[in-house]
Amino acid sequence: MAGAVAGYAGGMQDPEPVAEPELDPPHGVGPWEGEWPSDDRFDPELLAHGDRRNVVDGYRYWRMEAIVADLDTRRHGFHVAIENWQHDMNIGSIVRSANAFLADTVHIIGRRRWNRRGAMVTDRYQHVVHHETVAEFADWAKAARIPIIAVDNLDGALPVDQAELPERCVLLFGAEGPGLSHEALSAASGHVEITQYGSTRSINAGAAAAIIMHEWCRRHAG
Repeated sequence: MAGAVAGYAGGMQDPEPVAEPELDPPHGVGPWEGEWPSDDRFDPELLAHGDRRNVVDGYRYWRMEAIVADLDTRRHGFHVAIENWQHDMNIGSIVRSANAFLADTVHIIGRRRWNRRGAMVTDRYQHVVHHETVAEFADWAKAARIPIIAVDNLDGALPVDQAELPERCVLLFGAEGPGLSHEALSAASGHVEITQYGSTRSINAGAAAAIIMHEWCRRHAG
């Protein structure tokens, strides 16, 4: 019979009741209970109304500026750079991962505007700078004496688990699909790739960036 209830196996018995899905608990914490802390890192608005932000528990109720200042005391030695020629939606995800793995700075090369939705507001806690061209970015890296490590699955690239990842470096990622431009590849002093085992030629740019950042942290993070 068309339109039968899902899960009904026939006969005259009633179908098994379908359990209602459990609702996720509210994200974050409510208003501060008890006497307020006097430390000026705490935000009176958050203390009064609760903190629903996507931050670790140690930063609950802290002002955004205080969180950034604390992160700046212990940021890691790697930077992240992304070519932004196609307004790639993966950039937000990469920025979010850069925050999670405590990158020093994210460098956007090309278009200044990028889709922030995937960043889930983490860009507020992450230093992000813009470079108009690859040449401008390369000049910055040269002046800062930071080697550029290009990430792309091209001939000659070393598997990242076998390659050198300097403690101070900038990890350079390309747009989803075309990957890095020839100019960007030429500016790099090292080229790495992620070993794959299936049939797909490449993996999502945001996922690739997270893997490379974690590999750097596995080797160098305290």
